[in-house]
Amino acid sequence: MCGIVGYVGAQQATPLLLEGLTRLEHRGYDSAGIALLGGTGIKVAKRAGRVRDLAEGLPKRFAGRIGIGHTRWATHGPANDVNAHPHTDAKGLVAVVHNGIIDNAASLRQRLADEGIDLVSDTDTEVLAHLVALSEESTLEGKVVEALAAVDGTYGLAVVHADFPDRLVVARNGSPLLIGVGEREMYVASDLAAIVRHTTTVAHLGDGEIATVTAGGFTTYGGDLRPVTRTAETVDVDPAAYETGEHESFMHKEMLEQPAAAARVLSGRLDERFGTAHLGGLNMDARETRAIRRVKILGCGSAYYVGQMGAALVEELARIPADAEAASEFRYRDPVIEADTLYVAVSQSGETIDTLLAVQEIRRKGGRVVGLVNVVGSAIARECDGGIYLHAGPEVAVASTKALTNMFLGFALLALQLGRVRDLSIADGRRLIHGLDRIPEQIQEILDRESEIAAVAEQLAAAESLFFIGRVRGFPVAREGAQKFKEISYRHAEAYQTSELKHGPLALVSEVVPTVAIVPDDELTDRNVGALHEIAARRGPLVVITHADVDLGEVECVRIDVPRNERELDPVLLVVPLQLLAFHAALQLGHDIDKPRNLAKSVTVE
Repeated sequence: MCGIVGYVGAQQATPLLLEGLTRLEHRGYDSAGIALLGGTGIKVAKRAGRVRDLAEGLPKRFAGRIGIGHTRWATHGPANDVNAHPHTDAKGLVAVVHNGIIDNAASLRQRLADEGIDLVSDTDTEVLAHLVALSEESTLEGKVVEALAAVDGTYGLAVVHADFPDRLVVARNGSPLLIGVGEREMYVASDLAAIVRHTTTVAHLGDGEIATVTAGGFTTYGGDLRPVTRTAETVDVDPAAYETGEHESFMHKEMLEQPAAAARVLSGRLDERFGTAHLGGLNMDARETRAIRRVKILGCGSAYYVGQMGAALVEELARIPADAEAASEFRYRDPVIEADTLYVAVSQSGETIDTLLAVQEIRRKGGRVVGLVNVVGSAIARECDGGIYLHAGPEVAVASTKALTNMFLGFALLALQLGRVRDLSIADGRRLIHGLDRIPEQIQEILDRESEIAAVAEQLAAAESLFFIGRVRGFPVAREGAQKFKEISYRHAEAYQTSELKHGPLALVSEVVPTVAIVPDDELTDRNVGALHEIAARRGPLVVITHADVDLGEVECVRIDVPRNERELDPVLLVVPLQLLAFHAALQLGHDIDKPRNLAKSVTVE
């Protein structure tokens, strides 16, 4: 992986491809390249580094009206000019860009070597270009299908061929790809962000499908080359949402958008009269809802941690056993799929490959799975039996903020609906609705104290290693805080249950290892405060995220108070200061916050 863009039309392709690649930079990448198809055949330019490095090194005459481009996040071979995409065959007749992983690349490379073909890169992608070139099929579509028949793995790919100068062919299996429809011109991209300034009318390819794209339109096929109907739809999105505007980074912009995003996900879904939530997208009636005996939540990274918060909400409000699991591990343990379990897949992009594969495993075994996703038309949304759209708006920064907040609120709505068809009283339902109504303005209260929190972050930035601790509701908050801190500040940050400190981690506490503690006003406050004293006694610096009326005793610490809500809903407010701490620590350290090293926004490889 990471980013694909393509163009067919009357305009010069190079500026459009470079613009699209620039808009995909925030997905994380280490090299970039483009291939143009013109009257003299295929021309390729690629290099390690940023898109701007590629642009600066382009030949003066680099023209063509059909082209493909790519930003690469290394999976096979280091970041260098040779391993950058696009890749070509030995004669330079075929060029390919590819997201995903070819699992049987090693055997395919050996097969090609045995046939006398000299592979020049370390990548798995190069084999695709050679396989397409070797095919004796008469059409480009047939050549691509024949090549893919030899492949095991995942791919979103775009192919151009010098013998077919009016088209490009794209294919998808497990890695997102969409086709953008313009006026006598067409676009291809792995993410709408790449083409949103030119069109918001798109068609999403399904797994196992390929498409021919020409200036006049597109045709989609199944793997057997039988036509498949794919209708382009206009996406309701403001292109300005993909711009930083007056903000220094997308992450900062998206943090500040959280109050509005939170209001959107709640809008029209709260029913005060009956003290419940309305989630028609779940496609479940009251009888089916009452039949649920367990809830299993699956996600990766931040989606996994917010899934843990969601599991706690479901257990507290609906009194149904619930737990969260890393989707990346789920299918490999041959899970038992239960008919009376509701499986919930969580993903901002809706394309996270580990989560998508978990969904497919559940459905293969007859389970019911619903999705919490932010991208309409995404693969997980299409695969699920129903779901809850997050309505967070486009999230560009790799470090998730507003989508995570809306994931939590989505779980709160789910738990409320599940609870009200069981034993949750109407009074408790209304209590929670009033709490949810306050969330947007309370998030704004925290954001308004950004400068105060930034000063704390500057102190933490000096530490090489940090602990984040919390108990029960606070532990997944601590895990998310550590995740944010490590992924953009590059400091070692580790989360522990507060109760586990004395079982080993306390040995690492010292004057140079700060602890960020989550201490809400709840049934465990006294025990949490006791742990703070244990840390302070060992001279460990402390930052405490808490509520205003919590008495921390004589412990020496830096205190950040957040507004109080209902206890079940407090985690979403406790997370916000942790986002600000991570952001300002990274800013203090001079890091490129929207492009954290080694990471990508949409993880489409295992």
